[in-house]
Amino acid sequence: MQAATMAPLITTSFLFALAAATLTSSLAEAAASSAPPPPCVPPPSAAAFLRARCATTLYGVACYDSLIPYACTFQTSHVKLARAAADVNLAFLRGLSKRVKELAARSTGAGAEAAALRDCASTVSSAAGLAKQSAAELAKLDAARAAAGRSEVRWSISNAQTWLSASMTNEATCADGVGVAAGSATSLAAREVVIGVVAARERTSVALALVNGIPVPS
Repeated sequence: MQAATMAPLITTSFLFALAAATLTSSLAEAAASSAPPPPCVPPPSAAAFLRARCATTLYGVACYDSLIPYACTFQTSHVKLARAAADVNLAFLRGLSKRVKELAARSTGAGAEAAALRDCASTVSSAAGLAKQSAAELAKLDAARAAAGRSEVRWSISNAQTWLSASMTNEATCADGVGVAAGSATSLAAREVVIGVVAARERTSVALALVNGIPVPS
C-alpha cells in the first residue's frame, strides 16, 4: 500500500525535475545567444547598493544573483539598476515566449490543455512586449536623466510601472489557465510552462520594485 502511494509521488517529482531541467536548458540557450554583461569585479559600493535595493523586493536573493553581473554598469544609480533589471526580465521573457510557442505548436488538437497552451503563448508574448516597452522607457529615462524634469521622470516611472504590472497580469493568466486546464499542471508541458512563468513573475516583480524605488527629483 505504501509503495502504491509513493509511486505517483515519485512520478510527479520526476516530471517536475525534468520540466525544470528542460526549461533551464532552453532558456540558457536563448541567453547564450545574447551579449553577456562585460566582465568586471563589482566595487564594494555597487554590491552594497544592490544588496540594499534587492532587500526591498520580494525576491532578494534572486534579485541580487541575477543583477550582480551588471554591477559595474549601474554602480549606485537607481535608474540604471532598474534598467538592468528590466533588460534581464525582457531577455528571460523572450526566451520563455519562444519556448511556450514551441510547446503550444506540439500540443495539437482541441483538448483543454492544448487550448490553454495556445492562449498562454499569446499572453506570454504580450508580457514580453510589455516588458520591452518598459525597458525602452527606462532606457530613455536613463539617457535623459540629467535634463529630465520632475514631471518627465514621474511620467517615465509611471509608464514603466504600468507596463510591468500588466506584464505580471499576463504571466498570472498564463499560469492559472494552464494549471487549471491540465489539472494543476500535471503534464510535462504544462509543468514546464508554469515553472517558467513563475520564474518570469519573480523577475518582473523585481524589476517593478526597483522601478518603484527610483527617486523623483524635487
